[in-house]
Amino acid sequence: MAAEIIHPSTQDTDDPVDAVFALHRGGKMEVRATVPVRDADDLSLAYTPGVARVCTAIAEQPELVNDYTWKSNVVAVVTDGTAVLGLGDIGPEASLPVMEGKAILFKQFGGVDAVPIALACTEVDEIVETVVRLAPSFGGVNLEDISAPRCFEIERRLQDALDIPIFHDDQHGTAIVTTAALWNAAKVTGREIGELRAVISGAGAAGIAIAKMLVAAGIGDVSVCDRRGVVYEGRGDLTDVKAEIAGITNKAGLKGSLADALNGADVFIGVSGGTVPEEAVATMAKDCFIFAMANPNPEIHPEVAHKYAAVVATGRSDFPNQINNVLAFPGIFAGALQVRATRITEGMKLAAAQALAAVVADELTAQKVIPSPFDERVAPAVTKAVAEAARAEGVARR
Repeated sequence: MAAEIIHPSTQDTDDPVDAVFALHRGGKMEVRATVPVRDADDLSLAYTPGVARVCTAIAEQPELVNDYTWKSNVVAVVTDGTAVLGLGDIGPEASLPVMEGKAILFKQFGGVDAVPIALACTEVDEIVETVVRLAPSFGGVNLEDISAPRCFEIERRLQDALDIPIFHDDQHGTAIVTTAALWNAAKVTGREIGELRAVISGAGAAGIAIAKMLVAAGIGDVSVCDRRGVVYEGRGDLTDVKAEIAGITNKAGLKGSLADALNGADVFIGVSGGTVPEEAVATMAKDCFIFAMANPNPEIHPEVAHKYAAVVATGRSDFPNQINNVLAFPGIFAGALQVRATRITEGMKLAAAQALAAVVADELTAQKVIPSPFDERVAPAVTKAVAEAARAEGVARR
């Protein structure tokens, strides 16, 4: 059924649906000049004839584009509209409100300019070719809301083809914030991450990335579950991506359903939707952690989760411990662009997670294992950590 669109002037302004359409009317962003054009002298400097000198200098020394254009501080937010915010494959036009929102969050929280780009193509080759052709205008590319498993190949091929950071936020942003929250949850309960066994519900972009990052962070064990149950080596129906993750996870050799895997588990991480039965939650280890991040309906409702878990997190802003990607991506790109990094490495991602966790290290409680998106300490801390890690890993150009 099509969404009902009601003109704001005809309705009560306290109506939240009405307020949403009113806010979005005309879009949520604009392009503004950073230099004045008040007279002929200004025009001759900003445009012809003065601009020709800058163009010539860049033609002779291409790296000067980073100093004399906006390239070094602008990110392309690229989608094909196939996996939008829990709405699914709604197409490029319908994705634009989300991409605009992403762009203003880049600016608000990281001081990074971003341009929404919704593509009218879904084939991997076409997306890669299009982004490569657009790349000279941008200092980095944030891939957004592109369905799995295509998103994995698209990211890999773009990073191979380009010397600017390529970051699929649905994968890595979620993984970074989840890892930071898990580190702090372990501290709250006097444990180390290496003592924990985690179960991830969902083997899409976020689930795979979280599993990889938890392994890199030293998790005791982690199992990934898809619709058919535990992903394990030798399961006959695995895609290449799932076969790869099976090879580095599930040390316990678990098989069977999600409910089977949860028996005795220390951590549940939900990035799949659906509902986990309470009887399965009840089999988890004492003082477990439940990160049920599906929106708007968590896989395990906090009312149920709190019966069994020492720490509960969701993807929603109306509950404590919101796992929100905005805690990660603005600072990650700000740090990468600051040093003109050629890529975003695993070390940079781990550094971002560590910095994010450290923001609230002295304030930890079960209700606060992750900072608020509005905590002004977040972006500077992540930016600094990512820039330092880029230099340490040899991918910084300044």
